[in-house]
Order: sequence, then structure tokens, then C-alpha cells
Amino acid sequence: MTTTSDLPEAGTVRLVDHLAAELARAGVTHMFGVGGANIEDLYDAVHRGGAVRGVVAKHEFSAVTMADGYARTTRRLGVVAATSGGGAMNLVPGLAEAYASHVPVLALVGQPPTGQEGHGAFQDSSGKGGSFDAGEVFTPISRFCARVEDADSLVELLPLALAAAQTDPRGPAVLLLPKDVQQARIRVPGRDPALTPADPAPTPSLPMSAPTASAARLDRAALAEVSKVLRRADRVLVIAGEEVAATDARAELAELARSLGAWVAVTPDAKDVFDNHDPRFAGVAGVMGHANVEDCLRRADVCLLVGTRLPLLARGGLERALAATDVVSLGNAPPFVAGVALGGDLRDALRAVTGGLPARTRDCPQHSGPLPTLMPGQVSPPARARTVPYAEAVAAVEAELPQDAHVFVDAGNAGASAIHLLPAPRHGRFVVAVGMGGMGYTFGAGIGAALATGRRTYVLAGDGAFFMHGMEVHTAVEYAAPVTFVVFNNNAHAMCALREEFLQGGSRTDDLFGRTDIAAGVAAAFPSLDVTGAENAAQLREALLRSNTGGGPAFVALDCDPQEIPPFLPFQSFAEATGSNENADSKESSDERRVVRVG
Repeated sequence: MTTTSDLPEAGTVRLVDHLAAELARAGVTHMFGVGGANIEDLYDAVHRGGAVRGVVAKHEFSAVTMADGYARTTRRLGVVAATSGGGAMNLVPGLAEAYASHVPVLALVGQPPTGQEGHGAFQDSSGKGGSFDAGEVFTPISRFCARVEDADSLVELLPLALAAAQTDPRGPAVLLLPKDVQQARIRVPGRDPALTPADPAPTPSLPMSAPTASAARLDRAALAEVSKVLRRADRVLVIAGEEVAATDARAELAELARSLGAWVAVTPDAKDVFDNHDPRFAGVAGVMGHANVEDCLRRADVCLLVGTRLPLLARGGLERALAATDVVSLGNAPPFVAGVALGGDLRDALRAVTGGLPARTRDCPQHSGPLPTLMPGQVSPPARARTVPYAEAVAAVEAELPQDAHVFVDAGNAGASAIHLLPAPRHGRFVVAVGMGGMGYTFGAGIGAALATGRRTYVLAGDGAFFMHGMEVHTAVEYAAPVTFVVFNNNAHAMCALREEFLQGGSRTDDLFGRTDIAAGVAAAFPSLDVTGAENAAQLREALLRSNTGGGPAFVALDCDPQEIPPFLPFQSFAEATGSNENADSKESSDERRVVRVG
């Protein structure tokens, strides 16, 4: 029998219903996660509200990367939800990537009821009664972290979390939500009590690049110094980074490059911030990059960093040339190399610097462009029959890649080859998660991007990444996400194997595995999925073309050689030595010399 005390108080809503409605008002369209007892009420509210679509992943790490891919392609806030205990802890590596790469993600993390905290609650992480404190785990990898101790405090904490995630330096915000607090009813100030979760009257969120009250003002002295250095320079190399994409400053970057008559290089995680087919494009900087970038840097009077701090992956091999060149920097944070830095909003900085230059368009000096690095010895036959060289496979992807597609590139030899060889689509993202460089990132991130934008999204990954988080293919199938998964299967953790060969004498074979027919396994597991085991580049192209015309996911696997050396600078000197040794004594086998033969 229902009594008067059991009825909801008039003019109140469940906290989770309010939360779901506020997400919709902030422009959120999808919430990614994995359910559980201590987060199920939020999923119920999202389902009932209807304005936000709940997407259930296979693993919480991939749920975070779905939110990450959503945010990187829409420039809106990504949202992930997980239950307590192991579910919460599985968020950590994904949130660390978002923190390191400045991706705005809101993590809603369920907790046991407050009355059970410190009393042996299942999955207790309150910091009470000998349990560890989840807040202490998430605080170092978030811009904001708070435990919602009671229902009324959410009204104050949620806006703070949303602002922290989307304000420079951007990154994750975490709210810890005890189950009883989620179920509590609240009265929202200034809001019509009759407003239901099904009709939240959503309003669009501000673009992430829009100036905010907290945006740093441009330092006029620094602006004057940067402008003076650039006006004096005859030859300028621009190295542009991911902040250009995050702030949508591509047009401003291109305009500045034209005014300077500059060459433009990009960092490995920012291939899409400048047209890769533009005559000014110099290539990728750093350890997976092009020799032409170093050549342009040595010829330049000034190196202008735009939206990058130039971390080691982006400056590897360029240190000596950088030390001999004047460096100026535009971006939210100062660079890792010495130079004159202008902070503040990147678009404002680009416009201000361009405005201080003569109004003209200059051609850049002649240069060779991003010619691929041919690793020594790449004419040897492969170790296994029917393997496809990386260059041929990437060329097949380039031939069929739609120019409005998104591309997500995973870690490893396949990733290094794609970064070096594959031009970014003109109207889509080219995403490489170098913040933490976690293997398997792309499977979730590609799904999040595809569901958010509806565009064909390519995931390029190796078998190592697939075996970590590739079962998110199931999520793609369940939600009919337009993702084309391309798995380069060398039956190894091949980059590790090459390091062992080159740096440790090749005495171990831990990272070389027996052959696995990934395509056959995926086809058996998902009968409705378009699966191809490509034996050559032509079959790969046919499969990609077919996937482009379909509406849902597709999967392609091809065998590659674990001994093929990718275009990765740390391996280049070893590869050159390998080629010299093989030419000097063709009678001695590579196994006897413990030298990797290049496929």
C-alpha cells in the first residue's frame, strides 16, 4: 500500500533526472559507459529523458575513449559513466590520456550508498574504514574532482565540473556519486518544477574555442616581441600542434602561413590541422616524421610553434637544428624548448600576429615536401607468405579514404607507418592519442566519433591493440556505428620485438606469437558484420570501398611482417647498420647475426 509519505514531494525531481537534463542543456548527445548497481539510476534517467543517448561499452577504458573521440571530433564535452570498484578504476588510463591531451571529458562515477561507507560496503572507495579514497585516485588526472556528499550540493558542483573540463587547460572532471544521493529528490532553484526530463529544453553549448571570462589576455610585450622576430625573418618554419584542432584555429593558421610565406609542419598528433596537399606542407615533425622538416628547419631563420609545446615525440631528431634557430611560440602553455612565448587564446594570438604583418600572400621557398623515408633493406622478401608491406597497405587506405572521414591511429609499427605515410583527410580528424599512448585507444574512440558525427570513421590498429580492446567491435555492431576497423596483424608486439632485437641482442622471443586468423574469428563471432581477410592491397581496397558504401561497421584484417622496420627514427641507425651488414656478407644468415631482416 502506497502512503502519502511514499509519494514524491511536489516540485522536486530525482537528482539523476536533473543531471540528465543538465547534460542535454550543455549540448551532450551521448553518454558512454558500462552499467552497474551503483550507476544504474543514472542510466535509468538517461533512458527516460531521451535527450541523451546511453551507449554501453564492453570495458570502461573504451567507454572513456569513446567520450574522448566524441569530444575530439565534435569539440563538445564527452561524458562517461561507470559504477564503483573495478569499473571506476578501469577509467583511470582513459582519463589519464584525456588529461595529458587536454580533452574535455566528464566522468560520472557511482559509489556505494553513504550510509554504508566505512562499514564494509562492497566496492567502498570512500577513504573510510580502511578503504582507499577514490578522490585521491582521480584528482591527479583531472582538472576537477569532487564527491557529491548530498543531493543539494550537485547544483553547485555540476557547473564547476563542466566549466573546469572545458576551460583551458581543459581535461577531465570527475564527480563521485553515491547511490543514495543519485536517488534523492531535489528542488532546482530558478527552474520550472513542471519541467520533465523528457523535455529539458536543451540549449547549445558554447564552442570550445569561444573566449571565456577566464581566458588569458594577450601579453602585449610578448606580442610585440613575437611580431618583431617574425617581421625580420625571411624564412619561417611553422610547426603546428593539436591545440590548433582543439580551438578550431585552422583558418587562422593558414592565413598566418600565407602572410609569412612559411613552410608548415605538424606534430604527430596534429596531421589534420593543415592541408597535407598544400604546397607549403613540409611533413610531420619528430620521430615518426619526414626528413624534409629538419631540412626546412636548418634553412629557417625562425621556427614558429603554434599550439604545441613540442614534446619529445615531436622534436626528436630536431634538437640540434632547434638550438641553432630562433624559436617563437603561440599557445596556451609555454614550449619545452627555449624561445619567446605568447600565451593566451590561440585564435586571438594568431589573428593578432597576422594583423601585425604586411597584408600580403607570399609563396614559401622551394622544398622537397614530405617524401617518405625508405628504411634500408625494404626489398627483402617477407618472413611469412602473403604479408602486405605497410607502405602498400597504407597506400590502399589512402586510395579509398573518404575526405570527410575521421581517422584514428593506434600505437605501434602500424601506427608509425600511418602517421608517416597517410595524408590526413581534408575535412575529417586524424587522431593519434600520444598523451599516454595506450594501445587499444582507437577502438572506443573511433566508435565515439562515428556515433557523434555519423561520418565514416577509420580505425587503424595492430593486432596487439586489437587483443587489448578490439572486442569493442561488438559495441559498433550493436549500435550500427559507421566504423571501418583495419587491423594490421603481424602476430607480434612488433615494436617491442624490434627493440629487443636492436637493443638487447635478440635473445628473447616473448613478443613474437603464433599466427592468429583474426578475420576468421571476428567473422564467426559477428555473423552480421562485413569481415574481410585481405591477402593483398587490392583486396584491402575492395573491402574499404565496400565499407564506404555501407551504413554500419566493417572489419578488415591483413597479415604484415613483424620484421618490417617502420619509419621510426630510433630504429633508423640500426636499420642502416643491418643493411650494411647484409650487403657485406650475404652468406651469414640474419638469425646467425641476430640482426632483423627487413620485410
